[in-house]
This record gives sequence, structure tokens and C-alpha cells, in this order.
Amino acid sequence: KEVNHGIKFTTNNISYTHFINQQLAFKLTNAQEKVLEEISSDLYSGKQMNRLLQGDVGSGKTIVAFLTVLRAIDNNYQASLMAPTEILAIQHYIGLKELADKINIQIGLLTGSTPKKERIELHKKLLSGDIKLLIGTHALIEDTVAFNNLGLVIIDEQHRFGVAQRAKLWTKTKEVYPHVLVMTATPIPRTLDMRLD
Repeated sequence: KEVNHGIKFTTNNISYTHFINQQLAFKLTNAQEKVLEEISSDLYSGKQMNRLLQGDVGSGKTIVAFLTVLRAIDNNYQASLMAPTEILAIQHYIGLKELADKINIQIGLLTGSTPKKERIELHKKLLSGDIKLLIGTHALIEDTVAFNNLGLVIIDEQHRFGVAQRAKLWTKTKEVYPHVLVMTATPIPRTLDMRLD
């Protein structure tokens, strides 16, 4: 895999446009619109996106992440969101499921506490492509977790994961690295340094 070679998104954004026009209950801020334009430019460039999204809690990082997920889905790719703790993963799942349900997108949750029976079913739906977004903790990087077509990786609070952990998630793709969006509320030097890994 070439490090800078990425998936080039090409299709019209049907789910993306529909969600903004029909389902979004509020107007995006100028800052959110600007960030989404920059992300779109990355996704359509043919190079791997590796972008840091920094903002205080409540600043709207989640809706930006979800709209980015919709771009991936519109291009027939899956997405994953890895959080450092089970509590945070569950919070993301609850919030994003509410949004996904509005446009009939199936998402899943995988943590260390997920029962074996649920895991087996989750793995099947993930491999078949039925699950479009998988949210979870370090459990996402287990060898048994296989995607049908992973195109976008979102990592929350990246500085709490090791380099090897992040890399393992990135390599769950067929030919090229997926696009990467990192979310953080704490722009500490360690997080910024990791952008150069």
C-alpha cells in the first residue's frame, strides 16, 4: 500500500444531501461548513485524508463526523469509529444511531462487553456490508473483525491510542488505506505529533 495513495470518492452524495436537506434539525455553523468543504476536498483528491478535527465538547464534531460517514456510504464504503473507553463508545453509538435511523442506515457497537452471540452476528453483518458504521473500543482492531469495504476510519481522542493500535485499524482494507479523521477536544502536543506518524 502506498502511504499517500487513498480512495477517491466520486459519486453524488445522495444520503449526504438528503440528510442535510430533510433530516438535519438545525443549520450548520460557518465553521462546520468550512470543515466539511475541506474534508470533501480531501475525499475527492485521490490521496489518503489524514485530518485532525479539534473542537470543544459540544462544538459539533459529531455531526461533522456523521456527515463524513454519509459521504463514505454514498461511495459504497463502510466506516468505523474507535473511542478510548466503552462509556464514550456507547455515547457515540446512542447519538449516531439516532441520526442513522432517520435514513435507515444500520450501525453497530462492538466493545469488550459485547456478548459472544452478538459478536458473531455483528461480524456477519459487517462482512456482508449490512453494517455501514461500526462504533467501538479497542475491540475494533481484533483480528476477527473484518470489514466488507472499509473506506473511513474515525478515531476519537487519538492520543489515548498507540501507533500500532491505530495502524492495525487502518490496514483492515483491501488495497489502499482508508481515509482517517481524528477528533479531539484536547489539542495537546502529543496529538499533533501523532499527525506526523
